[in-house]
Amino acid sequence: MIAIVKYNAGNVRSVLNALQRLGVEAVVTDDPAILKSAEKVIFPGVGEAGTAMKYLRERGLDKVLTGLTQPFLGICLGMQLMCSHSEEGDTPGLGIFPEKVRRFPEGEKVPHMGWNELENLKSPLMDNLPPGSDVYFVHSYFAEAGPDCIATTTYGLPFAAAMAKGNFYGVQFHPEKSGEVGRRILGNFLSI
Repeated sequence: MIAIVKYNAGNVRSVLNALQRLGVEAVVTDDPAILKSAEKVIFPGVGEAGTAMKYLRERGLDKVLTGLTQPFLGICLGMQLMCSHSEEGDTPGLGIFPEKVRRFPEGEKVPHMGWNELENLKSPLMDNLPPGSDVYFVHSYFAEAGPDCIATTTYGLPFAAAMAKGNFYGVQFHPEKSGEVGRRILGNFLSI
């Protein structure tokens, strides 16, 4: 079973639809027992960092999520919350990745919305993707490209398009809205 983390934010419906197109059923839950027993966990993202982290902390899900040992995929805000800190609302994150999440600098139109190329691909999450594959982004904040970065892109400056550490994976873009490339990335995650 695939569990999608419920935290009263996120692009849950589009993630569910993308999984269904791959022939995979999923459950949306904030139940710690279900999250711990799931084969894989997806942490979707659209929303505001402070509100999302408050929901997780109030239910003890911050500790549950960081303790998971199965493959875990954070998407957009989900990946940002996996980092140590976000400038959005001066919010401490889950700390899975040491990177800090920053707002795009003055002069860049935010949100960054549209298709960008992935570069510097590493990790099984990016298998069978040629460099330059386009994926869809919608965000105003980004994680710096640090040691856990497995793909980069550029919008005014280079940043982490994807990260991985142990069983934890994160993508800043929306694979569920990224056509065939996104389908491959979700399929790669499901095969891990």
